[in-house]
Amino acid sequence: MQDVLEQLKAGVVRFGKEVYPERKTTYLDAVSRPQRPMALFVTCADSRIEPETITQTGPGDLFVLRNIGNMIPAYGEMLGGVSAVVEYAVTLLKVPHIIICGHSDCGAMAALMQPDAAAEMPAVKNWMTNALAAMSVAKSLAESGEEQADFAKRLTEENVLLQIQHLRTHPSVAGAMARKELTISGWVYDIGKGEVRISEDGDRVFQPVVA
Repeated sequence: MQDVLEQLKAGVVRFGKEVYPERKTTYLDAVSRPQRPMALFVTCADSRIEPETITQTGPGDLFVLRNIGNMIPAYGEMLGGVSAVVEYAVTLLKVPHIIICGHSDCGAMAALMQPDAAAEMPAVKNWMTNALAAMSVAKSLAESGEEQADFAKRLTEENVLLQIQHLRTHPSVAGAMARKELTISGWVYDIGKGEVRISEDGDRVFQPVVA
């Protein structure tokens, strides 16, 4: 454990000596005024996902919410940190866009496919109920003899679409959308390929982002 801490501390030192000096103006500008992020970026807690790198954004551009499976419980079911972040981002920060970003090789989707994997993690098992409807839809759309990888891809997409439905139940979101002050998109990030596919304007199809 101490080796890990020392490695992290070494990173902090490199940041202070190499990265910060080159970007000092950017950081000073970011802290000189209240934050006004362009989007709330909801994604998985998976350590391989880097929202700022994927979108090539900097300090102050994204308000990021991470949790297992990039989930947004329907309003009133699990009021807590997730609901508070959504409300804060929409009501106070007035973000004009919200992204729900799923990803390839997601452990949460694997847990949906193999429920016993979470048997000894009661909190995780309870949290996964927020994606059960996605599993039901994915199963109903499954084709005979479908490869597991193809099913996992569909499940990941259905989970993103489901969480968008949940997001719309939040009063702050519903109000902002009614006033045409807020839009939502669903993303799926392929970690190995470095590719992003996006569902816009309620479309069920995730289209690749191309130049």
